[in-house]
Amino acid sequence: MATNPFEVRTLSDRLVEVVRDMILSGAIEQNVPIRQDALASELNVSKIPVREALVRLEQDGLVVSHANRGFFVRAMSSQEAEEIYALRLKLEPDASAEACLAANDKERQAAKDILVQLDAAAAARSPQVGPLNRAFHMALTQPGHNTITAGIVSRLHIMADRYVRKHLEFKGRHETAADQHHEILDAWLTRDPDTVRALITSHLQNTLEDLRDEFSQAHNAA
Repeated sequence: MATNPFEVRTLSDRLVEVVRDMILSGAIEQNVPIRQDALASELNVSKIPVREALVRLEQDGLVVSHANRGFFVRAMSSQEAEEIYALRLKLEPDASAEACLAANDKERQAAKDILVQLDAAAAARSPQVGPLNRAFHMALTQPGHNTITAGIVSRLHIMADRYVRKHLEFKGRHETAADQHHEILDAWLTRDPDTVRALITSHLQNTLEDLRDEFSQAHNAA
């Protein structure tokens, strides 16, 4: 008997991950009703766990439900980008600065390994850039005892994923982001919290400024 791939982990948890990745990659489009029956058929599961996954993704801010209309992917907006990055700027630089002092050898090696994978994915223009970018930033944030902060930052990264992908669509930005990531990691590995804090702040602010320009151009074109 063939093994259902969703049986490796809890069906609900695995479905959340799969549907979330479909949303973040654009496989499920904005402003189009999510056809739960078609999605369930595609994933070879019943409709009930698909609905449960969508409810959880609504709590994460990726989908929105409308009475008598069903679920939709939450539309991207300049306002949402501003809010996500404002929160990241309040939490992530300090969290990463503290984490660089607390990280053990295994965590430090993990951060280095993830950046190698991210560089390779970026060079290949792989769809894994988004997940690996999240993993890299979280590797810099999670060491230490600030588990609540790390959990909040993780959720913000999921919400920011589509904006990161939008930002990286422009030529040359992968290379700029890679250079900044290496600078950040070097400071993090040398346990220099002040430099880590300053570099991550600049990294996030630069991304937000680019997104502001993109939304402004799109608004003017419309």
